[in-house]
Amino acid sequence: MKISIKILLFLVIVFNYSCDKTEIDKYNYIVIFTDDMGYGDIGVYGHPTINTPYLNKMSVEGQKWTQFYSAASVCTPSRAALLTGRLPVRSGMASSVNRVLFPNSKFGIPKSEILIAEKLKDHNYKTAIVGKWHLGHNDEFLPLNHGFDYYYGIPYSNDMDKINNNPYWSEYDRDELNSKSYNVPLIENFKIIERPADQTTITKRFSEKVIELVNQYKEDNFFIYLAHSLPHIPLYASDEFLGKSKRGLYGDVIEEIDFGVGQILSELKKLKLEKNTIVVFTSDNGPWLTYKTHGGSAGLLRNGKGTTWEGGMRVPAIFWGAGIVSKSVNEMGSTLDLYPTFMSISNISYKDDNKLDGVDLSEVLFNNGSSTREIMPFYKGSELYAFRYKNYKLHLKTSSGFNKVETHDPPMLFDLEIDPSEKYNIAENNPEMLKEILKIINLHKEKIIFGEDQLKSRD
Repeated sequence: MKISIKILLFLVIVFNYSCDKTEIDKYNYIVIFTDDMGYGDIGVYGHPTINTPYLNKMSVEGQKWTQFYSAASVCTPSRAALLTGRLPVRSGMASSVNRVLFPNSKFGIPKSEILIAEKLKDHNYKTAIVGKWHLGHNDEFLPLNHGFDYYYGIPYSNDMDKINNNPYWSEYDRDELNSKSYNVPLIENFKIIERPADQTTITKRFSEKVIELVNQYKEDNFFIYLAHSLPHIPLYASDEFLGKSKRGLYGDVIEEIDFGVGQILSELKKLKLEKNTIVVFTSDNGPWLTYKTHGGSAGLLRNGKGTTWEGGMRVPAIFWGAGIVSKSVNEMGSTLDLYPTFMSISNISYKDDNKLDGVDLSEVLFNNGSSTREIMPFYKGSELYAFRYKNYKLHLKTSSGFNKVETHDPPMLFDLEIDPSEKYNIAENNPEMLKEILKIINLHKEKIIFGEDQLKSRD
């Protein structure tokens, strides 16, 4: 019996849809999140002397985003934002009292927050975090109580729990490079397995642990969050990389991170997982310029960590793997967007969960579509300092660091397409745009609900 052309076409469409659906169900995710790496710290974003061949290749094979933002300019709130898809003021993980969590902080990420790991675990994903957590060090706040199956890393920044009061620079004679002055614990699940953690090998160990987990989870769906504790100061590199970079110790650190990225991508290809795994490489905030040569570079962008200038908030971002269209993307995106993007491409319902501030980037990643992100609020602590709308960025307040604050009345206005370095205030000649953005800001403020401050209480 002959089958009509119409029926054949119908069957082909159904078959293709089924194949695509199956493929989407098998997507894995690896997020590589560096600490204090600036926009200009890797070769593909313009650094002239730091050698990053693996990240450069990753960007050629995948997507390099040039207008990608962290949701905060310091550690704790930026990590909360990435994992929840929510502005950290909503979860109470942003504070104007204490900018981040400390070893004597009482609280951490609230149980009411739904993390990427929790959502994926509910859909039979294996979930793991390797590296820096910084969302609460007491047991109830550790990763295994927030959707992760496995945790291997340090609970807060690598400069905390300092044993002595030696000036930072006095400890950085290369002949005496060690990490014993910082009593930072290395934790596996809930158990401290090393204290102080040997930070000279920590980047290498974190990358190797991810490769181990990829092999362990290769028959399953998985989400692995690799949160490097470097290049946050104090800086350390293993013997294989120490003294090898033209950029000095900071460059050594970046080049070791780059090598680890290359190893991870190579392992995915070896296991034939590159076609169903998405890898994202980005940073938690801009460079810590206070530490001069031990801090990074924001490239052409203004200022760095701790500020809401572009250098503090705009970060490198590379997406790789699983059918991602290879190109450079000059549209707005954010770490906030990873949550809805992952849920969307895995066909997991999420819109009835907590209010998200992220947008789905999947059309850009796979179909040459455009980003739907038109706005980006910039909070410092719990206070709105700046706001981006399309090409324009308005500054209500600015700071040159962690303490000095300047209020602007009228607000400053910059066109970031023309002036990404934020040098030329155009507010005086653009009163209508200023008025329009202020109206959008007021609408934003009316809708946002602040969570209880989880950072202010310390012993």
